Amino acid sequence: MTQRTGGPEALPLDLETMRGTARRLLAEDAELPTAGELETLTLTLRGHMMLLVPAVEDAARPLPEADVPRACALACVGEARMRLGMEPGPTLPAAVAHAQRLGRSVNALCDHVENLDGAQR
Repeated sequence: MTQRTGGPEALPLDLETMRGTARRLLAEDAELPTAGELETLTLTLRGHMMLLVPAVEDAARPLPEADVPRACALACVGEARMRLGMEPGPTLPAAVAHAQRLGRSVNALCDHVENLDGAQR
């Protein structure tokens, strides 16, 4: 687990679980979820993103403004916020595609948390 840098009230992030949720939709051999499973996965991924976005921002904040990893991380945060504002399409394939996009954002945000955390040590 990775500890957020946002002070004593910050929650530890279980990046392994977050990546596992994303893998449920993104693995090459992933089975198509039922509509109910998909709704649960989508809500779970959104929750993961809501925890990851401030963690990435906290980790990026101390870095110099011209730092490339900082810029990449903040661009990822912007894309994640955009995806959080989107709604899934009305069909199952559209809803799966939406959830997969959320999963890719979760993976990218996890990468940034790990990379930025390592850069500050």
